[in-house]
Parts: sequence; C-alpha cells; structure tokens
Amino acid sequence: MSTIKRPVGPQPSSVYWRRRLVVLLGVIAVVAVIVLIVVRPGSSSGEPADHRSGAGSTSSPTAAATTAPHAAATSIPTTSASADGQPCKPADITVEAVTDKDVYAAGELPQLSVALTNTGSKACTIDAGTAQQVFTITSGAEVYWKSTDCQTGKVDAVVLLQPAKTISSKVPITWDRTRSDPSTCQAKREQVPAAGASYHLETTVSGITSAQTKQFILK
Repeated sequence: MSTIKRPVGPQPSSVYWRRRLVVLLGVIAVVAVIVLIVVRPGSSSGEPADHRSGAGSTSSPTAAATTAPHAAATSIPTTSASADGQPCKPADITVEAVTDKDVYAAGELPQLSVALTNTGSKACTIDAGTAQQVFTITSGAEVYWKSTDCQTGKVDAVVLLQPAKTISSKVPITWDRTRSDPSTCQAKREQVPAAGASYHLETTVSGITSAQTKQFILK
C-alpha cells in the first residue's frame, strides 16, 4: 500500500503522480468512447439511430421493399419497352375494345383505345405495343376502317401484367370517320355514312381478339 500512496523511485514523487494521472485520464477516455458507441446520443432508448425511421437514411425500409427491378406497367407504352417474366397465356388475357363515347355528334371524332386484363393467377409478359395492335371498325358485314392499313411508327412494347390488373392505351387513336385502304394512305379518303349509323370496334393485341365488339353511333 505504501508504494501506491508514496511512489518509490529515483525521480521526485510528483513525476510519478503526473504519470498516474495521465494513465487514469486515458482509461476514462477509452471508457467514454465505448459508452458513446453503445448509447449513441440522439437515438431513442439506446437503439442505433439508423434503425429508426427516417434517421441516418434517405429511404425507408418500406420504400425499398416496394421497389422492383422490373415494375409492372400502369398503361400501354407508346415507345419501345421490355420486361422480364413468363409470357402470358392467351387464355389468361382479356382484350377489350374501348371508345370514349357511345354516341358522336356530327363532326366529332371517336377516340379508340384497348384494355388488357390478366385473369390468370401469376404475373406475365405480353407485347402490347402498337406493332401488335389492330383496330377494326365494321358496320354490318362491311369493314370500313383498319388501323394497320396506313399505320406508321410501329413499336414493340413488352410489359409485365400483374394478375387481376388492367392496363389500357396511354394515348388513344383518333378515327377521322373515313374508309381506309392501303391504296388511299396519301389520298383524300371517303367519309363513312353517319346520320345515326351504327358501327362496331374490334381490337386485337398480340393475336388475342376482343371477345365482344364496342358499338357506337355517328350522327
């Protein structure tokens, strides 16, 4: 005990006391660093700050979990697109012909669209691009207009379609109420009959045709 209270050595005791004080301060500093690492000031209940929502991170765990490398489509793209996945079975896809109105006043131009629904139990891919779309307008047994007669700028757009989800045309096609024919693409075309005439729209996407046509009337 005497050597602890009264250091023995060739140098004055004050030197040994200063050395002991330096060592003691070093030990205290190490303990303080360890405490700061474990407790982390600013965290709640001693939990690491980056485990709390919004702390030390630019994105939440929920946001990261909902981000997929190949997101499902919300509408049919108008530009080229690709997606990974198993191709859709035709039996699992429902194609619907869509018009923006049922009755069009004189001079009013119909807006034509298509809707696709995955009725299967799994997500699948389908080429829904304009290169795979066909819009056909008939009245009775006569075909008056077909979108592929004078189509330009066709694109393939493979999309991922989730089960029980429907996607539709991002940009509808405007029908100018004329008869179409590949030989008249650069010429002025004949207007179709109106004044209450009834027409039907049929749509096909990747070889899958709408089960029913969409009826509309031109006045």
